[in-house]
Amino acid sequence: MVRVYYDSDADLAFLKNRTVAVLGYGNQGRSQALNMRDSGVNVIVGTMKDWSWNRAERDGFQVYSLKKAAELGDTLLMLMPDEVQPEVYRKSVEKNLQEGDVLDFAHGFSIRYELIKPPSYVDVILVAPRMIGVGVRELYVKGSGAPAFVGVRQNSSGKAKEITLAIAKALGFTRVGVVESTFAEETELDLFSEQAIWSAIGGIFRTGFEVLVEAGYSPEAIVLEMLSSGEIAEVAKEIVKTGFFKQLPLHSKTSQYGQLSRSPRLVTHATRRKMKKIIEEIRENSFAREWAAEQKRGYPKFNRLFKESQGHPINQAEENIKKLMRIRYDLLF
Repeated sequence: MVRVYYDSDADLAFLKNRTVAVLGYGNQGRSQALNMRDSGVNVIVGTMKDWSWNRAERDGFQVYSLKKAAELGDTLLMLMPDEVQPEVYRKSVEKNLQEGDVLDFAHGFSIRYELIKPPSYVDVILVAPRMIGVGVRELYVKGSGAPAFVGVRQNSSGKAKEITLAIAKALGFTRVGVVESTFAEETELDLFSEQAIWSAIGGIFRTGFEVLVEAGYSPEAIVLEMLSSGEIAEVAKEIVKTGFFKQLPLHSKTSQYGQLSRSPRLVTHATRRKMKKIIEEIRENSFAREWAAEQKRGYPKFNRLFKESQGHPINQAEENIKKLMRIRYDLLF
């Protein structure tokens, strides 16, 4: 049975005499730094000397280089992108770690695939929100919070779990509940969602657009029906609030029958086999090795795929319909 922790299970006193260094001031870094400060935690920021440095200063934080922040902090939130984490760790963090320090990760990738190997004398913990950075902040300000996974990989201090829950509470996550997990589970679930679920959804929309254009329908009408009306966002909200299948009665019976009867044609045993292959690649590290090799080569395949996506005709159709319609997207979202 899954274990869930709430505000009553966490105590901010475990952060009282600590200096939290938020390393990286992007979407997650900024939101987490602001939330923790608003919860009364002593927070400093470590980042590059660029726009993020200026923004952190405007937000009122003491801002340092990554190396200096790692030296001054005893609780380090590793909130830079996965692809730069190992280098930042080697150059700025590793030599500044002392006994009793805490390394906190918002995603388990670098630890799961041993791209970062912390020393035995520090706590290594996971506080991983299931929400983008903007949402982490907005929910906190509204008095709620984002759900999250939490876990302890290394408990050198003997208080790693208490510190983990304190961080989750300071971020607002225990207001709604945090689920006990592991670095491996969080990483593998996240990668599977991206590679097997979201990639399939993207492929379905792209292919559906192409099939309908070939059948003679106007590109603008297609994207209005599939995406740009905002109906898909409302359906997604209802799925979250009501349930994936329990929201079906909100659609017409014609729609319900069409969805339920045609789904097996598109999602077949072959689809299941391919999904199983994807989770195997994630668990046996072959995806991590592929991604590391792609980075080393300078992202040639990634750049090609991204360029192709930006050149797809669906993009122009979306722009056209947005110019023609007067939809108030600020009211929808």
